[in-house]
Amino acid sequence: MALTKSSACLEEAELQALIMRLVDAPEHADNPMREPLLRLVKHCEGQRERLERLVRISDGYHSISRDQRLSLAEQYDKQLRRLEKLARISDRYQNSLRELSEALKDSASHDPLTGLDNRRALTERLREESERATRKHQAYALSILDVDRFKLINDRFGHDIGDKALCAISDAIRGSLREYDACGRWGGEEFLILLPETASEYASQVIERVRAAIAQIRIDVQESALPPITASFGLTLYRPGESFSDTISRADTLLRVAKAQGRNRVIVD
Repeated sequence: MALTKSSACLEEAELQALIMRLVDAPEHADNPMREPLLRLVKHCEGQRERLERLVRISDGYHSISRDQRLSLAEQYDKQLRRLEKLARISDRYQNSLRELSEALKDSASHDPLTGLDNRRALTERLREESERATRKHQAYALSILDVDRFKLINDRFGHDIGDKALCAISDAIRGSLREYDACGRWGGEEFLILLPETASEYASQVIERVRAAIAQIRIDVQESALPPITASFGLTLYRPGESFSDTISRADTLLRVAKAQGRNRVIVD
């Protein structure tokens, strides 16, 4: 029992330390979940102190009960029920802490509007894929897309409609990719698509499918509809041994060429 209690205390301490590191991280300074999580940690500490007081009271009551005409079995059963109740309360609070910790981790790696990976998560995935591609001498395809004339949508119809458009575009991208492909919001109205172990010809087909899916998006605005939504794409292959930032730069340059040539197209190097 002593070993189990010691292990539980260590686990709780490690969990609280992990949460506090996440909360104190600079990237979470403006996270809306930061204040509720701090309040819950403080509340849990208060609850733990109450539990400790209850245990002390329970121990005192146990001493008094020895002078009463209760059998040893009755005393044991009563104490066991009390401890089981305290254990259930403790388990509930620990589960709440774990759930909030997982939610905080998720918010650190996903775009809150679209639910796609954010720039931070994409950068980590690019680092992993670049190392794998160099090790296996295989290339991956990378595409950066930018929504055409997105500022006009925001200016004419408002940011709420602009957000709806971004969410619809995210769904179109996600629905056009394979399960093991990666995509995310790179920033503003820019998105990044990563196609692992994909040759140039097939990558072009996939990205063209994404372009066509975006062009099919229709969003009703009151009694009218948004002008057709389109996007321009730059597509390139990772060259084993190069920095993934060079691959990104090359895709971005191709994207600018697509814009200059009239938008709503895919330019491949």
